[in-house]
Amino acid sequence: MREQTKTITADYENAAQRYANFRMRQQHTGTAAGRFELGLPFELDSFQLTAIDDLEAGNNVLVAAPTGAGKTIIADFAVFLAQEQNVKAFYTTPIKALSNQKYHDLVNLYGEHKVGLLTGDTSINADADIIVMTTEVLRNMLYERSTTLSALRYVILDEVHYLADRFRGPVWEEVIIHLPDSVKIVGLSATVSNVEDFSRWIASVRGKTKLVVSEKRPVPLEQHVIIQTDAETEPEVIDLYNSSEAKKQSLKINPFLVSRLSQLDSFAQRRINRDRPGRRRPNRGNRRDGGGTRQPNRHTPKRWAVIDELDYMGMLPGIYFIFSRTGCDQAVKQCLDAGLQLTTDDEARRIRRIVDGMVQGQLSHSDLQALGYSQFRFALEQGFAAHHAGVITLFRQVVEHLFELGLVKAVFATETLALGINMPAKCVVVEKLEKFDGTGHVPLTPGEFTQLTGRAGRRGIDSIGHAIVVDHQGFRPETMASLSSKRVYPLHSSFRPTFNMAVNLLNSSDYETARNTLAHSFAQWEANESAAELEGQIARLQEAMNGYEQAAHCSKGDIAQFALIRDSLSCTQKKGRRSLKRMVFSSETERRDAYASLEHKIAELKESEQEHPCRDCAHLQDHMKWMRRWIRERHELELAQDRYASRTGSVARQFDRICQILLRLGYLRQVENHIGTEDNFSWTNDYRLTQNGQLLRRIYSEQDLVLAQTLRSGVLDHLEPKELCGVVSGLVYESRRGGVSARTATYPGRPADGMAVATEDMQGIWKNVALACEEAGLSRELPELDFGLAEIMYEWAGGESLARVLAGTDLTAGDFVRNAKRLTDVLRQIGQIEPYLDNDSKELAQRARQAVDLINRGIVAYTGVD
Repeated sequence: MREQTKTITADYENAAQRYANFRMRQQHTGTAAGRFELGLPFELDSFQLTAIDDLEAGNNVLVAAPTGAGKTIIADFAVFLAQEQNVKAFYTTPIKALSNQKYHDLVNLYGEHKVGLLTGDTSINADADIIVMTTEVLRNMLYERSTTLSALRYVILDEVHYLADRFRGPVWEEVIIHLPDSVKIVGLSATVSNVEDFSRWIASVRGKTKLVVSEKRPVPLEQHVIIQTDAETEPEVIDLYNSSEAKKQSLKINPFLVSRLSQLDSFAQRRINRDRPGRRRPNRGNRRDGGGTRQPNRHTPKRWAVIDELDYMGMLPGIYFIFSRTGCDQAVKQCLDAGLQLTTDDEARRIRRIVDGMVQGQLSHSDLQALGYSQFRFALEQGFAAHHAGVITLFRQVVEHLFELGLVKAVFATETLALGINMPAKCVVVEKLEKFDGTGHVPLTPGEFTQLTGRAGRRGIDSIGHAIVVDHQGFRPETMASLSSKRVYPLHSSFRPTFNMAVNLLNSSDYETARNTLAHSFAQWEANESAAELEGQIARLQEAMNGYEQAAHCSKGDIAQFALIRDSLSCTQKKGRRSLKRMVFSSETERRDAYASLEHKIAELKESEQEHPCRDCAHLQDHMKWMRRWIRERHELELAQDRYASRTGSVARQFDRICQILLRLGYLRQVENHIGTEDNFSWTNDYRLTQNGQLLRRIYSEQDLVLAQTLRSGVLDHLEPKELCGVVSGLVYESRRGGVSARTATYPGRPADGMAVATEDMQGIWKNVALACEEAGLSRELPELDFGLAEIMYEWAGGESLARVLAGTDLTAGDFVRNAKRLTDVLRQIGQIEPYLDNDSKELAQRARQAVDLINRGIVAYTGVD
């Protein structure tokens, strides 16, 4: 039964009275909330007070607030509450970097003996009362029924809106659904537009849930555009909104900005005319490559010029978002080439000491050389850094630490920095209002823009934060205003059943219970909500059809039947003949037979129409006016009913298809289940896991079934550990925009015949699995295997240096490390499934464990945890 949630919006007008009441309560009742606040160096905001009161009252709590508003205080109170009650608290995050950061924060509060960290490749104090972990680790613990869960009472889901992520989002829903009833959830979310819906769903599966919403930024945000007439002039920072209008909250675009942009368009047009003497260029734009028209390009401010201007205006430190790793690296070089220095000599010396102290002893001299350490450190000393997934974890941590200390003044980053990392800045610069999404350039969403600009304004340091968009081709101030004025983005589920999920569910419950569990997912909840709207539409259409049928009543016969015959005849004549014209026939006989069949069907319909009694009705034309509307509504009704059928139970139907595949491939066996009482019982079909199903249950990978089939086939049995590293990398690697390099493109074929054969066999296994999914009608696209890293991982496992394995590739060190860690995760899983392998494959598990040791060295072994 669904519990109704209560939405609580923070009441800032009465905040002072709330504080007074809270102080009185803590003095007289000695609440945990009161004791918690006494240990803080600041007073809590109204929404924070509301949330911790609800949590202490025994409710689940979902907090939606902007970046930097102080949501983590509620999470900290949940940990505090667990300590007072002598129970366990888990703090989950979507990424390892956030886990590492939160681990250090909690260690500083409670001490190393109280806090643990589990991130897949790192395990510290796993039996601690407070454990920080990635969400995947908690999901795996739930499926394995870990004994650690018995004392668990609080789970914090940080960045819970991440469940919309297409690849990793479903894990959040699995956790929320499967956590024991005794566990209370604290969800921390961005201010998504449908947070009320999300909260109602949590209540439907977890019980009483309180939603606390705060849309007030702790530091007000001012928005600007930076423009530049040409390379010889200084950039200008202009307010997006008229300052006096902004104070009135009318939010009208600054007319001066509109005027200046218009002037820049005129300057650009004059430059075009000047550069092409003797040719008058009309003001409608110029042609490029002979096709299409476009407005003349305004001068885009250089990155170094933007930083120089912001430094002059006292608006640094800042984060400059560029939606390209290469662009971030180039921006640092451009600033250095321009001779910019944002630090004093004393700051530069301090930076050098800190950087050397953090890096010393972590990596070998050769690795540091391969990583360009000296150039990295020199840029930091000047006050610049790049931060993106291509930068290794250690270097990113150095950048984050120096930025927090105020020593690095400008960080050029991709949007991944906007996800949770504690790096607030005085200003945030957004280079463009569009980004490349892997297939093409797409506009930023309001949610993405809000997430980026949320970093602007340091609480307790800045009175105002600044969000600045760089003028660029196609920029319009109206677009920027629309992005910043909307209540960010809606949160939609990305949940879908997987093969691993299916066997884990069936390992602990019967088939119907498993189906019912999936029916409680947010994905199905959303589908049901939209189905409810369709129910109303279906009812309205049916009512309209009844009205038309009554108005067209014919005393001669069934006018609806007559109308359907005519409609069918019309559709068959038009669509049938059109369809046959597009068909390709194998022979003239086949073509003649098809046309003959169509003409026969048309003749039958014509005969039915001629013989129908309504044909002779004197009022037929009047009747058919109503029935044409009836037919139109009937088509709409059929579409609505199809949509309704596809949405109700859609997740469970996907589960059914998965079970059929697993049954056919030998991971499940069908049994009869006896239900009911001795006097009144029935037999139903149920599933049990085979030994292969138990193997699959322990494989957590997007290619779970492909890996399980590979292990069963014996394809990997005769590979040496370093060969195993190369071949298994094909399950985890996805090349970026066309592959790693020409050097790896020659594989399979090198360096060993055994690897080439294994990769070819795995490609065949992948094709069979993909075909099974397609034939079963699964609405999921199985990622292709990519062996672009096979040779590189083979060489690294063989002891080659970082410089050697990256030579001749465009693979960054950060990408290499990330893929190596994903590879070790899969190899560890293979190493732990020995009991479920055939006797001929037993040694494979041992070689997989050896392979982990070969891969997990040097730069790969660095965890970022002291």
